[in-house]
Parts: sequence; C-alpha cells; structure tokens
Amino acid sequence: MGQAWTFDGAPVAATATAGALVTLLEGTTFCICESSGDMRAAGAQGLFVRDTRLISRMELTINGQAPEPLAPQSREPYACTFLARMPPTSGLADSTLLVARRRVLNDGMHEEITLRNLGTEPLPVSLRVGVSGDFADVFEVKEGRAHGDPADVDGLTIDVDEDEIKLSRQVGSHLRGASITGTRRTDSELEVSATQLTWHAVVPAHGSWSASLYITPSLNGRDLIEFRSAQARAVAEASSAAAAAGPEQRLADWRRQSPLVKASDARLASVFAASTEDLGSLRIFDPEHADRAVIAAGAPWFMTVFGRDSLLTSWMVLPLDPSLALGTLRTLAAFQGSKVDPATEEEPGKILHEMRFGMQASLWLGGGSVYYGSIDATPLFVMLLGELRRWGLERRVIDELLPHADRALDWIAAYGDRDGDGFVEYLRSSEMGLANQGWKDSFDGITFRSGQIAEPPIALAEVQGYVYAAYLARSHFCAEREDADGAAHWAEKAESLKAEFNRRFWLPDKGYFALGLDKDKRPIDSLASNMGHCLWTGIVDAGKAAAVARHLVSPDMFTGFGIRTLAASSGAYNPMSYHNGSVWPHDNAICAAGLMRYGFVREAQHVSTGILEAAEYFGGRLPELFCGFDRSEFSEPVHYPTSCSPQAWASAAPFHLLRTLLRFDPSAPAGKLWCDPAIPPRFLPLRIEALNVAGARVSVDVTEDGWSLDGLGEILELVRSGRDPLTALGS
Repeated sequence: MGQAWTFDGAPVAATATAGALVTLLEGTTFCICESSGDMRAAGAQGLFVRDTRLISRMELTINGQAPEPLAPQSREPYACTFLARMPPTSGLADSTLLVARRRVLNDGMHEEITLRNLGTEPLPVSLRVGVSGDFADVFEVKEGRAHGDPADVDGLTIDVDEDEIKLSRQVGSHLRGASITGTRRTDSELEVSATQLTWHAVVPAHGSWSASLYITPSLNGRDLIEFRSAQARAVAEASSAAAAAGPEQRLADWRRQSPLVKASDARLASVFAASTEDLGSLRIFDPEHADRAVIAAGAPWFMTVFGRDSLLTSWMVLPLDPSLALGTLRTLAAFQGSKVDPATEEEPGKILHEMRFGMQASLWLGGGSVYYGSIDATPLFVMLLGELRRWGLERRVIDELLPHADRALDWIAAYGDRDGDGFVEYLRSSEMGLANQGWKDSFDGITFRSGQIAEPPIALAEVQGYVYAAYLARSHFCAEREDADGAAHWAEKAESLKAEFNRRFWLPDKGYFALGLDKDKRPIDSLASNMGHCLWTGIVDAGKAAAVARHLVSPDMFTGFGIRTLAASSGAYNPMSYHNGSVWPHDNAICAAGLMRYGFVREAQHVSTGILEAAEYFGGRLPELFCGFDRSEFSEPVHYPTSCSPQAWASAAPFHLLRTLLRFDPSAPAGKLWCDPAIPPRFLPLRIEALNVAGARVSVDVTEDGWSLDGLGEILELVRSGRDPLTALGS
C-alpha cells in the first residue's frame, strides 16, 4: 500500500449536532447539512471526501421558494430522507406538496428528490438545486478558515455540459474533482449552468415526480465511484438502497456478530447499544484488503487512522470484535517508519500518529500525509500484539507481525530513549510538530503542580508502563518459541525498567507517581490520571498501589462521574480545559482496569459506575470528554463544547469497563480464562451474549445470587477467580 491508500467504511448513525445540523458518515466520506438537507456556504457544512470538502453549498428551491423542513428520517448512518413541505398556495390553508430528499453516501453521494402532489390539480414546478464547491482542506473548514465562496478559491475551474457540472481544483501536484450530474427524464426538461441544475416538470394531481442527482468525486483525474455508467445508474434509480448495498451489508453483519448486553436497567442496555452502533460506524476499510478494518478516531473531523487512538480502542473492544485489533496492527505495520525525516518525525520502526489525505495535509503534517509525532503508539503496538495473542490470535499471524514488533522495540532503544537513561521521552524535531506527544497532547497538557508548563524532552509515566508491558509481551513470545535466552533478556529489561521507574517517578512525600520527568530529569509533580495507566500495565510496585488507588478516587481527583485528568489542587486545574481537569471516559476505563488488576475492586466499581451513569445523561453515547466539575456542584455532567461524538475510545470505554467488572481475562497460550464478575448490584441482573474469545462465543449471566458462563467448550479452562494482579501477560 502506498500514499494513495484509501478507506471505504461502515456506517455511523446519522447524528444531529448543535444548531440542528445532521451528520451522515460512510467511511472517510461525510456530509454535514441542515435539517432540510441543504448545505450552506457559511460555516462547516458540506460534503467531504478524504479530508477535502468537495461541495460547500447545495440549496434546493421550488418555484423560487425554499421548502419548510420537517423532521429528517434516518435509521442508517450513511443515509437520510429529508422531508419538507412547500408553503400553502394562495387560497389554501394547508400545504399540498411534499418534498422528500433521499440521500445516500458511498464514496460519493446520490440524492433522489421526489415531489408528491396531494392536491387535486396538476402542479407545474421548477425544481432548482444550487451547488458550489471550494475543495477546502478539512482543517481549514474545522477551524473556520475556508473561503466558501468559489470566487475566492485559487485554482478552481468549472465546466458545464448538457447534464453535468464539473468542478476541479489543482493544488500543487494534487488534483481533486467533483461531477454533479442530474438525470434527464422524458417528462421534464433539465437546464444546467455553472452554479445550478433546474428541472421543469408537472407533478400530476395525487401523483409524484422524481429526479436524481449524483456527486462523483475524482482523485487526480480518476473517479472514485462510477455512478455515470448506464448500468450503475439504472440499478440506482430502480432502488435508492442499491447505492448503499455495501454499507448496508456491513452494518447488518456488524449487528449480527456483536455481543448483546441485556440488563434490567434499560439505561445501561442503551449505553452498550449506542456504543455498538457507534463503533461499527467508525470502522474504515482498506479497499485493497476488504477484510481489514481499522477504527477511526472520531466523527466527523477525525475519520482517519490515529495510531494511539486506534490501538487503544481496538484493545478495549476485543470482546466485541478481535479482528479490529488485527486490522489495526496490519495497517499500522504497513506504514511503520523506515527512515529519519525530521519534518514528519518519521524514524525507523516508529508507529504513526495520524494519517490524512487532503490536498493540503502536508501543510499540517510536516510535508507528508502521514505524521509520526507520537511517543506512545510504538510501545502500544507491541502491547496490543501481545494481548491479541492472549485472546487467541494464531501463531502464524503472530509470526507475520513479530518482525514489526521487533522493529518497534528497536525504535524504543535507538530513538525512544534519547539519552540512554532507560526511559522513553519525546522532543519534537520540527516546529510544525506537536509539542506534547502523549495522549494529553495540548500545548499546556503537561504541567508541574505549580501550574508551570514542563519543558521537553519529557518522559511520561504511562509511556514507561507501556514500554514495560511491551517488553513482557516480547518475553512471552520468546517463551512460546522455546527461546529461553530471549525470554530472560526481555523479562530482565522489563524488571529493570520497573525498578528504575518506581525509584525515579515515585514521590514519597506525596504518595503518588510523578506525571513525568522534564528535560532536567525533574519529577513533574502534578497529581494526574496518568498513573492509573501505570496500574493497568503492571509497572507499579505492589506496595505503592494502595496509595495510588486512594488518590485516584479522592475528592481531589474523582468528580462523582469520573476521574479528572488533573487534580483540583493543581495550579493548572481548569474543569473546562481539554486536558487539565476534564473527565475522559477512555482514561477512566483504563484507570478502572488498573485498579481492578491490583485488587481494588470497590474503587474500580466506583469509577465504572460513575462513567456509566454519566453516559445516561448523554443519551447513552459517551462523548470524547466532559467537564470536570464536581457532582455535588452540578448534578449532571457538564458538556465540553467541542467534544467529538461519536468518538472511538469513548465509545469503546463501556466495553472495557464491562470486561473489567467481569474480571474477564483469557490467555490462549496458557489455555485458561479467568472470570469472576464483580458487577455493582444496581446493574444486576445482567446477561452478556456472544463475547468473542479464542474463536468461541461466550455468554455470561450474572445475578445477585451468582453467575454462570457457557459457550467456552473445550477451548479454554475456566478459572473462577480474578487473575492475580502481578500475573505476567502471557501466562
């Protein structure tokens, strides 16, 4: 796969956003429009394909008037029917003309417009669709810097033929195009100009009339989807659903294979139902490998591969679909760094941070479409490979990916540990790069307790935990291959890192771990959620875990709905900030798993319950983050205004919490499955059907009187207890 790698995705539920906007998504194609279906030139509306806004304006009028919108009708994430009525004609009290716009995304866009005359007289109509495009980069649109007006767009050309408007724009060596094609019918006349298509027709009394519109994107002169062939058009006109056959089938398959959570608490069941739908919607596919799915980071602005986000999300949804983790690993392996490039921060063996395909992506990503400025994606890659083996990934597939894991480990030694002190730290190599390169990547996301911003190179606490777990995973791969020397080598590296981490990062006078070490190797002494990730990976000494647990659920950190990213006592604390006091569901899910790993059951339940209760206030869909105000101050979680929703790891968080509360830990190499549910009573009784593990479909029933598990067969031995918190990953 090369730089032109593209995606063809599955659905996300059509979603309304602020200002009654509607978002449709299908892979890396998305549309943001008003409830009427119109797209206005101002703001962030439009049809986007591969990080480029093709259509910035699309407005429908009939006889010079705009229809009055009714409620949009949508059950699929990639399609919607926009209903409207025309104002009543003179002398009538009620409207007699219904307008239905059936819109379907599938790399391009197909819209069928049906006018239904409920009156007793034929109705002459002039149906006009005004269109324009600006080919703005998604970053320009998101940040409000796009022109919108085609007259202000350099390099834009417009050509017209008898039934088509052809838009194109050249930016450097990149050429993007869009053809807007209207259908011609024998019972109407079609006029086409540079800015609009107009049909003149008569809608019969008590009858209907329809026209179709196709928007076909092109990349460097090649159509992305062929709507214009006579055969394709005939099929699509016969049934508008035909244009969506691909995403429709993928949606059906996803729903059929996904685990089902049945709870006496309907609100809890709705959380898992929403998460399942959203995760299915956020999958994107490589057309060269149709079975290879990756989770995009979030809708609508981040429908692309993010190393860290995709790795952590696919880890969290292993019970839902382990193939997502495999698709993620294979995809990231295909783009693993091979050279030193300071502009993009690529280095041999490094795993990417972000991939983009817009014409101006190189302006934001250091000159390329792939940017590597992530300090944690590389060890997470090795971690996930180890965990996927525990869930039953075949040895032959491990053998395929193990060379990439070894290259990642080589990067840790040669580039990640910049100064040879044993810790992995980051320092951007270009002013275009991210200043902070862990998951808290805001420019002010890493601060001392005083509020002072830490200066890089910075060694983050959680990153050392990820490296520790990566070393252990490699040790277990060696052990499976009867390579005793290799197993001992990597186990010794893990233990050495663990000992040094607990010595250098621990703050004995405060009873918690430093957020990181700064450029002078000073402990960054803020009390932050990152140390919960350290519990999750097992790098924390057993004797220090209780103090960490106490801090995580203390009033300083825990709001009642979740653990704050930064304690309220910190100088930089702001509950309305992005990373300095807000609550992130995925962060909490990892912290809860860490607490449970070390045996802090009550604390893990406390965190899990808070996040799941917060989800209920968001209609069952957890957002990327919410504000960190205390529950005693505001009884409902406070929205963060620019939070992505749906967002991948937020949608995955309920499943990771469920796994944590079930204490569900398989190990295919050991032939065992540990399970000992610790579900809070308010969520009981609870039944989970069709959890995916080692090729089996397992169901778990939990009541106040006990629990049962079926479907495991002879694949794994059931161990009816929680896994020992210090048990190595592969045993």
